[in-house]
Amino acid sequence: MNKKYEKLFETLELPNGTTLRNRFVLAPMTHTLSHDDGTASDVELDYMESRSKDVGLAITAATYVNEEGKAFPGEPSISKEEDLEGLRALAKRMKKGGAKAIVQIHHGGAKGLPEWVPQGDVKAPSAVSTVGFGHTEPHDAREMAAEEIDQMINDFGKATSLAIQAGFDGVEIHGANHYIIEQFQSPYYNRRDDKWKDLFAVPNAIADEVLRVAKEEGPKDFIVGYRFSPEEAEDPGITMDNTEKLVKHLIKKPLDYLHVSLMNVHSVVRRGEHEGQKRVDLILDWMEDRMPLIAIGSVFSADDALSAIDTGVPLIAMGRGLLFDENFISKIREGRESEIISYFDPEREDHHNMPYLLWKAFADQFYPYPKKPQA
Repeated sequence: MNKKYEKLFETLELPNGTTLRNRFVLAPMTHTLSHDDGTASDVELDYMESRSKDVGLAITAATYVNEEGKAFPGEPSISKEEDLEGLRALAKRMKKGGAKAIVQIHHGGAKGLPEWVPQGDVKAPSAVSTVGFGHTEPHDAREMAAEEIDQMINDFGKATSLAIQAGFDGVEIHGANHYIIEQFQSPYYNRRDDKWKDLFAVPNAIADEVLRVAKEEGPKDFIVGYRFSPEEAEDPGITMDNTEKLVKHLIKKPLDYLHVSLMNVHSVVRRGEHEGQKRVDLILDWMEDRMPLIAIGSVFSADDALSAIDTGVPLIAMGRGLLFDENFISKIREGRESEIISYFDPEREDHHNMPYLLWKAFADQFYPYPKKPQA
């Protein structure tokens, strides 16, 4: 291994005592590979094993805690006892190479797809129209009743219990990317006038319920993380001031990590008093070294990974980089970083060893990607 990359392979101890073998994290990526009922497919199991094999921590795709929150076709489920067989197989396959396996627990809220949500009854903090995954036309979502919010919070707790039974090493609460927890945190989506109008009431309630179940039912080293988005484009939406308040709520809880969702780890604040400052710098400062931060965004080479670590972020989540080259990490470890495939090439006969549905999404330019350099 090139000596300058050694820091990428240092171990890291989480607050609960769990040790991660390196600083790489498999990012939670939408894959549309599960069966229609949310149970794991063979293609999904093979794919998740291949991308988990070298990381320290592997996170599943967003996995719904209630069918009412299903936000994309082929989304995995952790909502019912019937899911357990597939979840056990998934946890085993993700851990096979030595990674810690995390299931990301999720509810789409307003982003639920009418064609997949029971009776097309899409629910949100407040009535809103929005565009869902793979759609160009908006759909309507109605305001949730108070008892439905209580049920949703309980669903996150039940999902945590199922994750424990399935043998996962932990769960990640999906509070990012315009899904329901972020919706309750956002003044754009949350215009309620009851006790849930407080923008941090639902994020706190869900985190507390998940932590309660983890403590009561899980092993002592069961991992609980929380993912969030630092800003929204909507106005009024989530700003860095809002995010500062969220982070200061979360660091008081016995969480094992926070995970910030970014398109680029070096991205800067878009507006407000912190405009132009690096988001990760602010978040790291607010976290006061209480727990590690995972950051994600545009890591396609060994030097990209090193640059991300050099920001002070202890863990780097990788999505597209590991999709294009499942051996990204081992190539660095073996001194073959120059051989990393850092782009998507739709002409490759091996399809980058990606499942066909995922490969086709890139080939159709549904997701952005760096292109093969011209000869």
